[in-house]
Amino acid sequence: MKRHCVTLLAILLLVVPLHLQAQAPSQSPEALIRENITDFMDELENREDYYADNIDELEALVESSLEEVADFRYIGASVMGRYYQNATPEQRSRFADIFRQTLIDTYTKGLVTFDYDELRVLDVQQPQRQEDQASVAMEIVATDSSVYPVSYSLRLSNGEWRVVNVIVNGINLGLTFRNQFDQAMRDHNRDYDAVINNWSPELAVEELEEGGGA
Repeated sequence: MKRHCVTLLAILLLVVPLHLQAQAPSQSPEALIRENITDFMDELENREDYYADNIDELEALVESSLEEVADFRYIGASVMGRYYQNATPEQRSRFADIFRQTLIDTYTKGLVTFDYDELRVLDVQQPQRQEDQASVAMEIVATDSSVYPVSYSLRLSNGEWRVVNVIVNGINLGLTFRNQFDQAMRDHNRDYDAVINNWSPELAVEELEEGGGA
């Protein structure tokens, strides 16, 4: 059961179609995602053994997909939180790059073991409160019949929809990473370079399984 949770975030980011950015913003993220769910599932179905033997190819796929859909500069700034303002431009950029690479490595290792029955976008979605922000609710049904509710947030920047946060089973991953960065700054006496150089985000599998409530 643990292997399902480790790769949930990767699945959600990869599920956003690569041509999302090429479409007019008037077509909602929900419509684009729903339209391309089948293609995504076909891409991964029954290919675990192949990708397990071709990790470099899978990593390239993950990297390409994440580059297309995730706004790592925005996410990095959010994770740094209150420390962002006092970081140098070089530190901000370096953290965004390191954060990006750690996620790619984590996703690549976990993706080949993910086992699911269904990925589904919910029929009823919350209306967009702002034109440049959207959220899409999904569920992932594992082979043991466990259902993991998921909501991920997108923002419209320069005409492109980008993923900026994901909530898995009630756990806000953006907030989780921000708290980890804050704790790391405390542990290293606010030494930015030490925190960035030693950054190794952790996803608490047991926490994701238990959920964080509403």
